[in-house]
Amino acid sequence: MVPILEAVPNFSEGRDLGWIGELLQVIERESVEVLDWTADREHHRSVVTYIGDLESVETASIAAALFAMDGIDLRTHQGLHPRIGALDVLPFVPLHDLTMDLAIESARRVAGWLAEEGIPVYLYGEARYGTTASRPDRSLASIRRGGFEALQEGFPAGREPDLAAPQWLGKPHPTAGVTCVGARRVLLAWNVFVEGISFYALKAIAREFRESGGGFEHLRALALELPESGRLQISMNLEDPVATSPYNVFDAIEERVEAGGGQVVETEVIGMIPDPLVLPTAVDRFRILHPGESRLLSRRVSEHVSARGISHTRV
Repeated sequence: MVPILEAVPNFSEGRDLGWIGELLQVIERESVEVLDWTADREHHRSVVTYIGDLESVETASIAAALFAMDGIDLRTHQGLHPRIGALDVLPFVPLHDLTMDLAIESARRVAGWLAEEGIPVYLYGEARYGTTASRPDRSLASIRRGGFEALQEGFPAGREPDLAAPQWLGKPHPTAGVTCVGARRVLLAWNVFVEGISFYALKAIAREFRESGGGFEHLRALALELPESGRLQISMNLEDPVATSPYNVFDAIEERVEAGGGQVVETEVIGMIPDPLVLPTAVDRFRILHPGESRLLSRRVSEHVSARGISHTRV
């Protein structure tokens, strides 16, 4: 049996579709299967999902990181989404017949390569080293607070990277910044669009329901106002959609929005759809944009396994 690893890199480029097309070619040359990609102009961010064996996924991730380092300059980057790197976040996710320990090893190998290339690295999730005074247990939100600009002149005390080159001068890469590399389980990344309430009210809802505000466990939530389209959204990561039901999260948000005189318009899932968001029930309930079984993660992994003649047990 061949273990299957997933990578879901987030790049700080969401407007140049030609560049993104070249990026996809760079990734696909390394014998991985690209399952999905999205690009958002206002977030100025793109997310790619690909799977394969460990070596291929690691090689594709390194190639993508190098391409991003050469093609993205954070000094001129302006977008809504918090970011500190050209390749901002690189999570590895164990899927078919793969242990978390192996995903962690992949994450740390790629992180080491990035550091040697001059890009400091924060490790997060399961890939982080033991928590110490010099390597505190940091969330992605705390790591990226203030963005690239907050780190540009050097790392404040307590925010030093986990990995850096031996000749490191104490600052991020001048154009590519810092990359967060991690290992995690399957999560749900989604944006819920609302109308009829103020941005102030939406920020209060996001604060109330995210885990750090005493709300739902495993939920990260950020209210955003999209200036080009004039729309409001809650951008969320549900880091364990099995332990915390996305239906419960959605219902709570909808109830609070409607109590304020507004309504939920639609939901956008970023990347692949995890099994707890069962189609077609979720399409109806959440009003999901661009649904389809081709975006159901377990189905695509099964097809990938079958196409390669791999004995399939489970995702």
